[in-house]
This record gives sequence, C-alpha cells and structure tokens, in this order.
Amino acid sequence: MRAAVLGSALAVLPLLPLTSHRSPSLVVLVVVDQMRADYLARFAHQWTGGFARIYRSGTVFEHGAQDHAATETAPGHATLLSGRYPTHTGIVLNSRGVQDPDAPLIGHGGSEGGASPHRFRGTTLVDWMLARDPETRVLSVSRKDRGAIFPVGRAKVPVYWFDAGAFTTSRYYADTLPTWVQAFNRRGSVEHLAGGTWDLLLPDTAYAEPDSEPFENGGADFTFPHRFAATREVAIAQIARFPWMDSLTLAFALEGVQALGLGRRANPDLLTVSLSTTDAVGHAFGPDSREIHDQLLHVDRWLGQFLDSLTRVIGTDRVVVVLTGDHGVTPIPEYNVTVRHRAAGRVGLESIARGARVALRARIDRDFDLDFDSGLLLADVASLRASGIDVDSLAQALATEAARLPGVARVYTPRTLAAAPRSDRSAELWRRLLAADYGWLFCAVTVDGYVWSGGGLGAEHSSGNREDIEVPIAFYGSGVPARRVERAASTVDIAPTLAEMLGVTPMDSLDGRVLREVERP
Repeated sequence: MRAAVLGSALAVLPLLPLTSHRSPSLVVLVVVDQMRADYLARFAHQWTGGFARIYRSGTVFEHGAQDHAATETAPGHATLLSGRYPTHTGIVLNSRGVQDPDAPLIGHGGSEGGASPHRFRGTTLVDWMLARDPETRVLSVSRKDRGAIFPVGRAKVPVYWFDAGAFTTSRYYADTLPTWVQAFNRRGSVEHLAGGTWDLLLPDTAYAEPDSEPFENGGADFTFPHRFAATREVAIAQIARFPWMDSLTLAFALEGVQALGLGRRANPDLLTVSLSTTDAVGHAFGPDSREIHDQLLHVDRWLGQFLDSLTRVIGTDRVVVVLTGDHGVTPIPEYNVTVRHRAAGRVGLESIARGARVALRARIDRDFDLDFDSGLLLADVASLRASGIDVDSLAQALATEAARLPGVARVYTPRTLAAAPRSDRSAELWRRLLAADYGWLFCAVTVDGYVWSGGGLGAEHSSGNREDIEVPIAFYGSGVPARRVERAASTVDIAPTLAEMLGVTPMDSLDGRVLREVERP
C-alpha cells in the first residue's frame, strides 16, 4: 500500500512553542468503533504504538461495558461524554439517531438528507466546560456522522465527518466549511490511496487466525491481499472498510488541532476522535479474523504517531487520553458453529412486524409504523390507543409469538419490563435503553451466541451478548497512574470522571460515577 496518510500529514505539521504548564490542557476521547474489551489483552504482545502506551502506562478497567441493550453506534457514542444511559439521552437506535432533513450537509454533493443532534436530550462534558469557560475549544471528528455528533451532544462546536470522499458537516453547525477543512479536502487523500493493496503489516507467522474462512466478507475476497480500487469513485465507496480510513481521520483531527489551536490555553480544550474502520472490518470479517487482527495493528501504530504529534505540538504531560468503544461484537455464528462447535445462529423477527402491519391495515387501514430493529418492535403506540386498539393485549400476543422462535431467550412487553426485578440483568439493560415516551410493543433477548440479523454472513452486535456489551475503558496521560482495575466500570462513568478531573460541574443528574482509580495516589 502507498505511504500512510497520517505519516504524510505529520511530516508537514508546524510545531508551536511548548508551554510550561503541567496541568492537562487537552482531553482526547478516542473511540474505536466496535472495539471489544478483550482486544487489548489479546494482541498486547504485538502492540508498539498507541494501544501499547495506554495499556501498559494507563489506568485500564478490565471490565468496561456499554451496559445497555441495543448496543449500536448512536446510543453508544451518546453515553460517553453525557454520563447518562440512552433512556436519558433519548438516543436509542441508529435508525432514530442523527437523521435530520432540516440540517443538510454542506461543502460538496454528498449524501441526501442531513444530520444533527436534534433527538439528543440534555448536556455533555462540552456544555459543562463551556459553562465554566466560554472560550473552550472543541473539535469532534469521525468517518460516521453519528460518531462525530453524539459525543458532544447538542453543542454547536466544530463537528466533522466523512462523506462522498471529503470531510463535511451540516447546516446545524455552520453554513460553510472553514478554510482548513477545504484545504484538507483539496489534497484528495482518497485519490492517493486508489490502486493500492491492503497487505499484512507483520509476517504471516505473526497471525494465529486462518485466512481461509469462506463465511467471511459474504463469501468473497476473504483472503489477503485485499485490492483497493483504482478509480476514485469506487475507492471512495471502499475506503470505509480499509484501514487507511482511520489514518485519514487521525490526520484530519491533527490538522484541526493545529488550525483551531486546541491545547494551547491555560484552561483545557476537548478533542473527540471516533475511528470507524474496525466496525466495518469487524462486520465483514468477524472478530476472530486475520483482517480484524491486522486492522487493529494498524490503528495501534497510527494512534501512536498521533499521540507523539500531540506531545510535540502541545507538550509533555499536557494531554489526557480516554480510550473506549461504542459497542463490541458477537462472533460470526457460522464461525462459532464450525470452528468452536458451539450453538449459535441468526434470529430475525421482521416477519412478526410484517404480519402485524398486514393485520392492522386490514382492520384499520394503517400500519402504525410497526418495525423491528435490534431486538425491539417499534410502533406508534399513541395512535394505536387513539384508534381503539388494546395495546397491552397486542403487545402480549406479539411477544408470545416471538418467544416461540429458535434463538430467542426472553421477551418483554412494556408491562412485564416494568415489573421485572432489578436482579433480571436483561431487563435492566433494556430499562437503561428505553425512554419513558418511546413507542414500542416488545423487546427481546437472544440466546447466548445468537444475533439479530436480517440475513447475510457478517458479524453483528446489539443482541445483548456479553461480547457486544464489553468494551475497553482506559485513561492515559497527565497525572494518570499505571494500574489495572478489576471491578466493573461503565461508559457512563467517563464523563463524571473527566468532570472531576477538570473541575467542571455536570448540568444534569448523571447515571455514572467518578472512577477514583484514575486519580494518582
């Protein structure tokens, strides 16, 4: 493959004078999309970059969790700097996340529609920092719109994501792209990668995973090397699932740090970077693949370069980094069955939603927006009641039907979920997800190893399996001790911990608590 995008960007970065302050001047949230908690330890012997220094020199919570149901990108990112579960942020599903036709994208002819945090409720660390110091500088970057938007909530700060080959934002945030973003886009980074090859970073013997599983990547192109398209249009479509997208994201973030002057003040600034390629590779090839192994080795090295550059630009002991994930992922069911010889499978409940829609149209000529998504049967409950439908009876009938299907472990209606004891772990996960005014008829949990799936051979998350929920939570940098913590921690604990560290006051009642282990004794 051609020279790494991040390395090229680092070579031309001007260095600003270092300051003498010893307190952190920049907080960096790094989210690796679909990063499972076990990845840090599994590949620890091969880390040499960013993962290496965070894992070996930071405070690492060995049992971190996105401890809510429907572990997806949108609700997961919304927990990180809000300190609140999805039931309080209002961000429950990807399908009801950032979509906003009233906030079209700017700067180029990209995707139709728009994006904004208009569904997000409450505040985040960004608001708390701005309340104390209105001059606080913030930058949030990702390939995905939801990965860039939800860590900072509703704050109208610089937020950018990748679309149609360039970084952009929506009119919720600005009317035009600033000069530095336009200049970055004009350099045409995707074009420089077109025609290249994704080869293994290390010798073949360094990878324990076989490179011959036909259920990976939909049964096509499942062995190394992987070819990158030679034409710009196809390369743009491919970039999301090639490692170099993360390098491009980090290079863009680094340029933004320079352009906006983050970390150059007495009071702290905030940078959030969500790296999305692990999610794309993980869905296609699974968490047990050679591809995910090699992808994470790339992220480790690029993240190391990125942290080195922040140190050079801002100064030693001036940066605090938080590493986490928005969700994990369950092994590909076909892998569990054929390789591990464990029970596993795919569960789809779309037929129940479809049957209910047909019955309701026949009776009232409306389908009441019934839809199945990530274990949840959604509906316009208010309209159902207004039309004389006994919602409790309908919910129970459909839940009973769902409970009969192979791979379904448990089903709750609104009534039975409310009555479930706190000792019911699955019920607690769903209660942490669903807002009181959310319209739904039943929610379900799969048998361990089974996943919600609409078909295909990819890996999935959001089923409530342990592998979906467990994510890394690690703090590294100025004043953070090197230690491993065995007790459980939640992603909602990150925001109150940073608030305590920065001396800012949360503006909401939080679900999380301060992680005292991050403090130096």
